Amino acid sequence: MVDRLSGNLERYMDLLSTRQKLVASNIANAGTPGYKTKDIDFQFEFMSALEGTRPNVIEPSGMKARNDGNNVSLDRESRLLAENSMRFNVASNLMRSHFRRIRSAISEGRNG
Repeated sequence: MVDRLSGNLERYMDLLSTRQKLVASNIANAGTPGYKTKDIDFQFEFMSALEGTRPNVIEPSGMKARNDGNNVSLDRESRLLAENSMRFNVASNLMRSHFRRIRSAISEGRNG
């Protein structure tokens, strides 16, 4: 049970890290002519990550391109950064709590 939960949280946090890098790259290339927004299908990729596969980077559909061919929306990317950060903080807190429970169980086992 301990390894499974830790492993799932680790994969979730790895996926969040991958998405954070993609969003940062999108923002960095917001002025690059012809640059296409990159993302991952987060829910699909999380389920795939549980099976041990690597995330598949996609170009999201429905993104409106400017005259120079770039389709980065800074509003969308800013929202994704905030959402991703919030998810990572929640996952970090869950992992911290999980390790506290493990330490507590170990300490009680030694004292008991």
